[in-house]
Amino acid sequence: MKSSKIGNEKNRKLSNHMVTLHQRLYQALNLGIKNYDKEGKKWQCTDIEIQRLAVRSISAFVASLSPDILRNPVIESSIADILVALEGILQSRNEMLLGMATTVTVKLVDILGSSMLLYGVSELVQSLSSLLSFHQSSVAVSCANVLRRIISKLNPRRFKNHNEVWEIVVEKRNIDCIICNLHDFVFGDQTIEYFEEMASLLKTIIGQWCPSRYDVWSNAKLLKALEVACGNPNSNVKVAVLQLYSALALCGYGAITLLEKGESFLSTIVNCMGSSQPFSVRAEAFKIAQFLMKSEQGCLRITKLYCEPIMKAIITAMDECSYCGKASSDQGILLMEACRLALITRWAGDHHTYLWKFGVDRSLLGLLDNNFCKNKKSTSFSSSREEIDIAKEVLDSNSNGALTPYIWDVLGWLATHCREDYNPKKEGKLNCFNVLIACACLVFKDSIHTGRQVCQNDVSYTSVYEPASRAVLLLIFSPCEYFATQARHILSKLLISSTDHLKFLLNFLKSTSQDTFSVLDNLKTVTNLIHLVCYLGLPEYQSLVTRNEGIKILSTFISWCLKNRVEIRRSRVAPHLRDIYGERTCCWVEREDWEGADILLFYGLWGLAELISNSIRNSEEVSDQLTVGTSFKGSEIQVLVDELQKIFDKSFSSGCRWYSAYILSFFGIYGFPDRIGHRLGKALHEKEHADILLRLSNEESVSVHGVILIMRCPSMLPSGAVSLDSTNFRREVRLSSRVDSKTLAKLLEFAYLGFAHVGKDPVKQLKILAKACNFNFLSRILCRKRPNWGAIIPSYDFTPALGSDGHQFSDVIVEAKEKAEMNFSCTTCPQSMPHMHVHKIILWLSCDYLRALFQSGMQESQSQIIKVPLSWEALEKLVTWFYSDQLPKPSSGCLWDNMDKKQQILQLLPYVEICWLAEFWFLENVREDALEVVVSFLNSSRHLCMEIIQIAAELSQWEIVDVAATYMAPMYPQMRDSGDLESLSHELVDLVRVAYVRLTQEGTSNNAG
Repeated sequence: MKSSKIGNEKNRKLSNHMVTLHQRLYQALNLGIKNYDKEGKKWQCTDIEIQRLAVRSISAFVASLSPDILRNPVIESSIADILVALEGILQSRNEMLLGMATTVTVKLVDILGSSMLLYGVSELVQSLSSLLSFHQSSVAVSCANVLRRIISKLNPRRFKNHNEVWEIVVEKRNIDCIICNLHDFVFGDQTIEYFEEMASLLKTIIGQWCPSRYDVWSNAKLLKALEVACGNPNSNVKVAVLQLYSALALCGYGAITLLEKGESFLSTIVNCMGSSQPFSVRAEAFKIAQFLMKSEQGCLRITKLYCEPIMKAIITAMDECSYCGKASSDQGILLMEACRLALITRWAGDHHTYLWKFGVDRSLLGLLDNNFCKNKKSTSFSSSREEIDIAKEVLDSNSNGALTPYIWDVLGWLATHCREDYNPKKEGKLNCFNVLIACACLVFKDSIHTGRQVCQNDVSYTSVYEPASRAVLLLIFSPCEYFATQARHILSKLLISSTDHLKFLLNFLKSTSQDTFSVLDNLKTVTNLIHLVCYLGLPEYQSLVTRNEGIKILSTFISWCLKNRVEIRRSRVAPHLRDIYGERTCCWVEREDWEGADILLFYGLWGLAELISNSIRNSEEVSDQLTVGTSFKGSEIQVLVDELQKIFDKSFSSGCRWYSAYILSFFGIYGFPDRIGHRLGKALHEKEHADILLRLSNEESVSVHGVILIMRCPSMLPSGAVSLDSTNFRREVRLSSRVDSKTLAKLLEFAYLGFAHVGKDPVKQLKILAKACNFNFLSRILCRKRPNWGAIIPSYDFTPALGSDGHQFSDVIVEAKEKAEMNFSCTTCPQSMPHMHVHKIILWLSCDYLRALFQSGMQESQSQIIKVPLSWEALEKLVTWFYSDQLPKPSSGCLWDNMDKKQQILQLLPYVEICWLAEFWFLENVREDALEVVVSFLNSSRHLCMEIIQIAAELSQWEIVDVAATYMAPMYPQMRDSGDLESLSHELVDLVRVAYVRLTQEGTSNNAG
């Protein structure tokens, strides 16, 4: 059909009037266009009158164009020649001529739309770019308008066009020019239209090319000018500034820079959200707020200052639509942005309190049915059946389909982060929230019946029903007892005689675990998993699932997920969460969603956790299997335990790791094993470098390491502990008579390793001791409480011990190589050499070389200073790895790209040094981490290879040398001919040459194949 339509357009006959205009056009164009063999057609006439004639002819021709004749070959040929003429004429400096030419160019681009890119636009962009700073503002405005339209239509996937235009933008210094123009408006006398077009063009450039962003958000003068401009009473100026802010926030560093402007900036944004502002201004303020609160850190930072006014602005925008009926176009956009911003409810915080205060439940229900709040504001519902009937009416009258997924998401997040004792009865908010719960449960029920009928690959099914089903799930398992009880009650009423579907879900999962499904099939699996977990939240269905081998089915499904590692994020299932700017963002380092990309595994684990906890709680036969099964290696239970322990790997999402730990707690395994815990655990029964003596009431004593205890359980080291200066121990801590040696041993096991195996009997005593010691995480996990949504995996980061907290236990200094230009000072001691106060036990556990040194009995083993042959920058990173098992990364993204070459080399050099030292100190893990950093940055910044290959060769780091040589191979002929390789040794040149030959041979082989 499409090709037929295009064929009809190409064959469409031109009218007589159009033919006449075409003849007149070419009479004028032929006076200035010359055809060259190599360069093609060029406009070569500088006569003003001829150029005016050409522009008038072009204007008449363009005015008569219509979309249905654009594909006609005569028209296509004419447009190509018109562009050639305009490219040449726009190089004139005659004000009147340029005014005419830019005006007709705007009209041409407007009618061509996206088909503009079918023609070569680079030359036109070049001509227009030169006029952005033209003194006649109307010309500059028209040029900015055309450039914005062209650039906005560029597709990054069409690399040639995209790259060519970017090169012109850089060559013509367009960004600097636009910034000057914006400054001229704020502190000069340019028109509002001038400012709007320039700001809009800059926003478009920033949106298209990540490398353009640094020069804008790092320009303090521009940011100051924009802040002043945002105070302009004209709403169009405010909209232009807010849109530009949103574009800057596409870069994570840009968002941080805006946030660092503090209250003056944020107050401007918050004021733009106010109900006194036009809809367009408020919508743009909500958009920039979404970017700034994209991360939990950003959300907390803003709500700490302006929580109440932002929440009030969101609720006001929702309510205005609810009470006014059908929304206008601008108001519809405002409402959508308000709902998107309301998704900050995914983070816990004070903003939840204010949303409840301003009646978020009433507002959400008003979005579903704007007549509800008017007609039934004071109605009291006497029964759940009445609430269900009202909910049906609400859903039948719902006309805001695009907003509905946001309503369900906000409802779910409100329930998830609600405090346990919240009771809407006391606050007069019972009716609205009860009806919302009933609405969600009705959609859940409908999704069950619809789900049995849809095809496996029906994406529309999951996009419609997943948000509501997920909201029901979060309601059922809400920490708020009222919401959880109400949701279970309503759902139980709606799911009477629903055992057939429950058996269908179990059989579906059973078959899924036996096959390899496509991604689309797995989208359906997500909704089915949510349904199953919801059923498990209803007591009347739990035993049925257990009797139908639910534990075995879910255990097998989890094994299938681990084997196939199918990655699906929630945004794949719920399209309303797809960030339209996601592909264009850069430099954002966010904590991923709690369920991450392991959404199938996450819901499978949640379901298994509910089954096992219910079985244990109800003392059914499964609990006996669980209790006995742990002692049989090779049994199904032991296989499950082994599979669950694999999930502790950091590549899995936090939610999966938490639920794995929760399930394992029923098997007597508590905590989160990891690499640094394994390392520190070696010191658990070692007296080497122990400096604290814990003495029990029966005079038994346990030697421990102060730095580990102060970081993991500081309450065990009270300030009044007895000092033992005459012994190897610095302190003695006398413990209560209620603490026995076995319980203490388990607490210390957890403190050192990060996890512990605890039998049934010691758990009670360990709970008491953990609570007394304020060991909150251990207390919670021993209570086997369901994980709170969004809970962070406990950190085993010991780097705070390098500060004041751990200084009292510091017993050795590591000293870096002297650096002439470095002015080093220490807050602890007067030593001027670059150094760090550290702890022997941490070094002893982390490095075989240092352990051997401390045990050698040589003079160095007794020294208070260890000289490390590294630069200060490298030593800092190495010590950080010792204390956290994490090697700090260099600056990346826009910050890295805008460093000069020398700065980039200085950033990478410490990692090459660490690779060298790691070989001598037998630090294989840290060497792997450092090598990964060097290879990754060389891959993206190959211009550094020349310097890095020499540094690596000097340090005998031949693996890095080989990588650098491989990356230099494609450039070998040019570097050889230009003499760039002369600074390298003959050996290194040979390595690059060999890499080039290998690359050439591989290319030849591939072509032959």
